[in-house]
Amino acid sequence: MKGLSRRDLLVASSAGVLLPNLSLAAPNPARKRRLRIAHLTDIHVQPEKGAPKGMEAALIHAQSQKDKPNVIFTGGDLIMDSFGADAERTKTQWDIFSSVLKANAKIPVEHTVGNHDVWGWGNRAKYEKEPKFGKASACEVLSLEKPYRSFDRAGWHFVVLDSTFPHEGGYKARLDEEQFEWLQSDLASTPKTVPVMVISHIPIIAVCSMFDGENEKTGNWVIPGAWVHIDARRIKDLFKKHPNVKLCVSGHEHLIDQVVYNGVTYFCNGAVCGGWWGGDYHECTYGYALIDLFDDGSFENRYVPYGWKTMA
Repeated sequence: MKGLSRRDLLVASSAGVLLPNLSLAAPNPARKRRLRIAHLTDIHVQPEKGAPKGMEAALIHAQSQKDKPNVIFTGGDLIMDSFGADAERTKTQWDIFSSVLKANAKIPVEHTVGNHDVWGWGNRAKYEKEPKFGKASACEVLSLEKPYRSFDRAGWHFVVLDSTFPHEGGYKARLDEEQFEWLQSDLASTPKTVPVMVISHIPIIAVCSMFDGENEKTGNWVIPGAWVHIDARRIKDLFKKHPNVKLCVSGHEHLIDQVVYNGVTYFCNGAVCGGWWGGDYHECTYGYALIDLFDDGSFENRYVPYGWKTMA
């Protein structure tokens, strides 16, 4: 079979076409879909640049599909930024997010917390004694007991991870020891016959992180630990013990890629806000993903542009 060129792949992505399945096995023709997910990541809503209308347009577009999704998964970075914002600006952004979601989400929603949803880490000395410091404000708005959890739906097990931990005034993408131990226990207690989907804001593994910045300018590839999980090695080693872990989905990069490593497929699913509501970001336009999960543990992931036009 003739291979697809890079241009073919980019055209396929921008048109919302399902990219080739990298598995050698053909899909089971008798399989039945259990769940369709609309994965809306990196919304970065703010008062400016028409972002509330853009978020609304994405929600409406996803739920207006002829073959409708059953649930929405948000992928983190739901607001433009609270990492370096004051309390008033942070509240303004969350109020917009909540009102747009309430007015337009007609199906269940499951949330993920991103690095820009964390309040005050950019100025710890000023905010760290505030009751909503850190991830507390996001968890309150999103009605989460903690920023990581697991649940079962439609014959699949879902694991939502918290990727963001403080490091030298910024953050690194990793799991702390408490969360990693919880993940080990959660996967061990999940029956091997139940397929698992993992959701994180920051990719565990992603090739697009190579191109998110001039990461080769030193003469070597240097990919920051805030771009992808710095603890990816021990996470993939854990997944190796649990072959029912089928796919991991993320955002953060505002780019699209698909990586298959050691039997697990990793999808980085672009951004609702494109380039932070300022146009496309490299090869990625405004969009979201539709994810189909099947009863045999197989899946399909398709990036869908929703036609948003950049506003001033």
